[in-house]
Amino acid sequence: MKKTDSKHHTFTVLIEQDEDGYYVATVPALRSCYTQAKTLEALYPRINEVIELCLEEEEFLPMKFIGVQRLEFEGCEINL
Repeated sequence: MKKTDSKHHTFTVLIEQDEDGYYVATVPALRSCYTQAKTLEALYPRINEVIELCLEEEEFLPMKFIGVQRLEFEGCEINL
C-alpha cells in the first residue's frame, strides 16, 4: 500500500443522517470522499480511513469552512 506524505491537513467533514438512520460523512475538499456507518462511534475511524485512501489517489482542493445554511426548496424558489 502506498503511503501518503506526512503533511498535516485539516479537512471539513459534513455529517448527516439519512432516512434509514445511517450517518453519512462527506469530505468536500476530496472528490468522491464519503463513508457511512450506523453509529457515530463507528463512523469516525471510517472517516480517517477514507481520507487516507482518497489522498492516495488525488490532490485535495484547499477549502475554508464558512458556515452551514439549510435551504428548503418549493417548486423553483429557494426559501431561506
